[in-house]
Amino acid sequence: MLGAQQRIHRSADFALVMRRGIRAARGPIAVHALTRTTDCSAQDQPRCGFIVSKAVGNSVIRHATTRRLRHLCHDHYSQFPIGALVVVRAKPTITEVSFTDLSRHFSHILEKLLRDPRLVDVK
Repeated sequence: MLGAQQRIHRSADFALVMRRGIRAARGPIAVHALTRTTDCSAQDQPRCGFIVSKAVGNSVIRHATTRRLRHLCHDHYSQFPIGALVVVRAKPTITEVSFTDLSRHFSHILEKLLRDPRLVDVK
């Protein structure tokens, strides 16, 4: 699983990624990503955050969904650029999708984001 240093905790970081990052979606998830180049060093780890709204389900379902998303990010963590901030947002239909399909959707989204030249934020 992702450690505390590998997760986004501050609401300002979530807002920054949602406002200035690029977005790609497929199936029941949307991924927003931003790479900061100015204040990032070679040892800065990518960090991931998760948004699972009440539309997904009750507390038990939301926490289980978050655990599934954390596991996905952990599996693909080595592909994230240095200093990247990645926010994964679950859509309400995520509970209807198997983990295998979810992983396939996430891989497709990640490939699309990594090919996008806008991923790097120059400020």
